[in-house]
Amino acid sequence: MKYEIMFIVRPNNEEASVKKVAQSFEKVLKDNGASTVTLKELGQKELAYEINGHKIGYYFLINVESTDVKAINEFDRLASINEEIIRHLIVKEEK
Repeated sequence: MKYEIMFIVRPNNEEASVKKVAQSFEKVLKDNGASTVTLKELGQKELAYEINGHKIGYYFLINVESTDVKAINEFDRLASINEEIIRHLIVKEEK
């Protein structure tokens, strides 16, 4: 199954630490059995509405393929409790 994951990282960090957050979540997916992980940095963009006092954020897009949902569930769990990620969305791509 293929998934597309978009997440937004808080803007009040240096760019190096923002990329480190994205790479750590890419590693979470790989460590839990996901394959063909591609990480695209979409840059800093203005949010459609304010989220937790933030008006801008760093957008990232990950395309991933996984045979089970273990990697996706772990990403979802960690993204929900991580203070650096202000929003995330996981979409299962149609066949």
